[in-house]
Amino acid sequence: MRFAPFVAFRMIKSDASASYKKKATKPILYIAIASVAIGVAVMILSLGILNGFQNEIRNKVIGFGGHIRIVAFENGNGTEQESIDKDEKLIAEISSIPQVLNIQTYAQKPGILKTKDDILGVVFKGVDESFNWQFFEKNLVSGSLPDLNTNKASNSIIISKKIASKMELETGQKMLVYFTQNGQPRPRNFTITGIYHTGMAGFDDLYLLGDIRHIQRINGWNENNIGGFEVNLKKYKDILRADELVYSSIPYNLSTSTIRESNPEIFAWLELQDINVVIIITLVFMVSAINMTTALLILILEKTSLIGILKALGADNWQIRKIFLFQAAYLIGLGLFWGNLFGLGIGLIQHYHPFIELPQESYYLTHVPVHFNSVHIILLNLGTLIFCTLSLIIPSYIVTKISPVKAIRFNA
Repeated sequence: MRFAPFVAFRMIKSDASASYKKKATKPILYIAIASVAIGVAVMILSLGILNGFQNEIRNKVIGFGGHIRIVAFENGNGTEQESIDKDEKLIAEISSIPQVLNIQTYAQKPGILKTKDDILGVVFKGVDESFNWQFFEKNLVSGSLPDLNTNKASNSIIISKKIASKMELETGQKMLVYFTQNGQPRPRNFTITGIYHTGMAGFDDLYLLGDIRHIQRINGWNENNIGGFEVNLKKYKDILRADELVYSSIPYNLSTSTIRESNPEIFAWLELQDINVVIIITLVFMVSAINMTTALLILILEKTSLIGILKALGADNWQIRKIFLFQAAYLIGLGLFWGNLFGLGIGLIQHYHPFIELPQESYYLTHVPVHFNSVHIILLNLGTLIFCTLSLIIPSYIVTKISPVKAIRFNA
């Protein structure tokens, strides 16, 4: 074993077995370890909460529109749509892209929901058997999903809990929705089979989901006409490659838009949360480094006579500095261990048994979500260890100022 690690290891072992009752250094070292532990726990939880919050909100927005939408070039983001052909060749080509999870057809049309006592503007989203119901199944609070595998257009529909509460509706009831086409009213009767609740006010206030054949019939389309395609990707990060993945495959009369482009205010708000976490991590790094610097100086002062003896025996300044850097790294390691234990422990408890709640009307969620990323945690631990250790190199320079003769007599 090399000289510096060997001496540092023996010092750590000796300090562990020695009595610290009469020494003032013990609480200072404990404070340094605790500062690193608390800092690491805070950083782990901050990253876990940020990842969880962003993932949950993204998934909710994507659940209403897919990662990428393909519509007629003239449509933009309007609710009234021009029809496009349900091109099976295009569907097969996009489905074959490795990053694509599935592609589904849809059409939407604004309407007015009318009950005996009230009216409400809504958007009817028509889908077919290709639609992925996983998101709405997860957020269904009562009833069941519509059955679209029928010979005729199904009258089954699901509405949001917010609309149901506002219009005093419940599952099993019939409801009337008025659409217009060419200036003429086109009423349709639907049966509420399910009620969903996502907490996303901008979507829960508007959307009803049912059979696309109603919109085709109201608009005078044939069964091969649709409003557009929704493409769901396997990974959210692939949305940045939308042009590369999808745009090159579509004909000139179609255009694509990502969910980020359709809802810029929500995703801009989510990206702002990154700044808060960066500030927290920076402050924690600084506090941990300051506390470890203090602990290192205490260790050096406590071992002044040992430093003098090592110098008298021929050890150079850098060798002695490395002894204390190894010892400080050991303290940092203890802080990392306890910090990971508490940070991951609290995060996992919150993930599986949520106990910290949120006002859903402000945050779209009922509780604080936590999602850990193993790569982030590994990088966070390595970054803390490296940053704190490097920040101690300059303070360890005090070793070079200690005279061997004076140091040996320091405790005399």
